[in-house]
Amino acid sequence: MARQAPPEDPPKGAPAWQSTFADLMNLLLCFFVLLYAFSSTDVDKFEAIAASMSKAFSIFDPGGESVGEGDAIGNGVSQLSNISEMVTSMGKNTTGNSDNKDYNEEGRGEETFESKDFSKEDLSDGDETGQASDNTESQDASSAKEITDAEAKQQLEESGIKESEELAERIEESVNEEDLSKQIDIDFTSQYVSLTMNGSLLFDSGSATIKDSARVTLDKVAKILEAYAGGTIEIEGHTDNVPINNAQFKNNDELSDARALSVFEYFRDNAELDPAMIKHAGRGAYVPIADNGTPEGRQLNRRVEIRIYNRLSDVS
Repeated sequence: MARQAPPEDPPKGAPAWQSTFADLMNLLLCFFVLLYAFSSTDVDKFEAIAASMSKAFSIFDPGGESVGEGDAIGNGVSQLSNISEMVTSMGKNTTGNSDNKDYNEEGRGEETFESKDFSKEDLSDGDETGQASDNTESQDASSAKEITDAEAKQQLEESGIKESEELAERIEESVNEEDLSKQIDIDFTSQYVSLTMNGSLLFDSGSATIKDSARVTLDKVAKILEAYAGGTIEIEGHTDNVPINNAQFKNNDELSDARALSVFEYFRDNAELDPAMIKHAGRGAYVPIADNGTPEGRQLNRRVEIRIYNRLSDVS
């Protein structure tokens, strides 16, 4: 019996289909890495690139059942040699205007990705333009907010002035009824109405003790405060800039503090006012209303101010 020949060894190396498949996978990997490298946050250009991709590879069309329907794979492996040319066709004008395209005999575009419409520089410029646009919009929004805040502040200021003006008119009527127009000066701001009394009317020179003759005036002022003070009341003592140094007070700061405190204590003990709503402070010679260089100016600066804050004020 004839001996059978030994079976032949299989060919060495990987099967041919594996090599072809591996090459295809490498090409696809390089292709998507290229897409990632050229990716941009510019929505318009991204949509244009996507449209070009859809036209060239048919991988973005909805309703496809498999990747095999695309041009690169569906028409056979033989088209792999043209993959580079298909990628470069992404740089064509995708706006539908054929005037800017040049075609060869096979109908393929000659422009590359470095073309006028989609160059790397254009993509970079697009990012910078987008960032500049975002910065401009942010600045515009900030400016609009500042304008809105300024308008709101102005409206609040106008409302406060109107509120204080109405309060000042009512207080002035009461002052005239009590025959205090010569002892009290009335003024107002958007925050408060102020009643200013001369210091010599209330105190002796260098003293913080209320004169007996001033008690009648303070009683009338307390009556006005009870009727019209619905918010915070603040009592401020002021002096001139002439230095003082006696057994009671070593400077004008202490004297102004003591005078404001004396008026507060008088209202606390003799008026129906809530002490929790009354503030008192000494301002010394730091807030003059007249020239301290003349006797008349110094006399005006020696004063006690009573501020009645309106309902719109931010003082509590």
